[in-house]
Amino acid sequence: MRLGAQDLREMNLFKYYRLVRRWACKTYNMTDADLELLIYLDCKSRFTRNDFINGAYTYSWDKKRWERLRAEGWIDVWRHRNRTTIMYSVYKTSFKCQQLITRIYRILLGEEDLPTSHRSKFYNNKTYTDKVFNKAIDDMIKDKDR
Repeated sequence: MRLGAQDLREMNLFKYYRLVRRWACKTYNMTDADLELLIYLDCKSRFTRNDFINGAYTYSWDKKRWERLRAEGWIDVWRHRNRTTIMYSVYKTSFKCQQLITRIYRILLGEEDLPTSHRSKFYNNKTYTDKVFNKAIDDMIKDKDR
């Protein structure tokens, strides 16, 4: 079964995308471009460094993005190059990255709620912006149509 535009509209899939994206970025200390690039790479399953570069063209330029994402554990090596038969390494998103993306999908589908405990980095009332987003989270949790 193939989903159409009307099916996605009825699911209200992107209704709270901005809020969920902001939660993920603040909680895991990454930029919006990093998160969206990781979602793109996760859809590709296995990728090369050139796939990463081609996917990053639409985002703001960040020379250190590749090494930062690898150092923080978002990208793992799936197969190393061996200089004779395998000319380049193949990468995949890490288990940590796959779990984050799965959690984002579950929150967008309404299967899971955003955390509202005081231990959460996102759910503290230090600034006006935090208070506005907390109100939006409360409205999202109360929304039965998401």
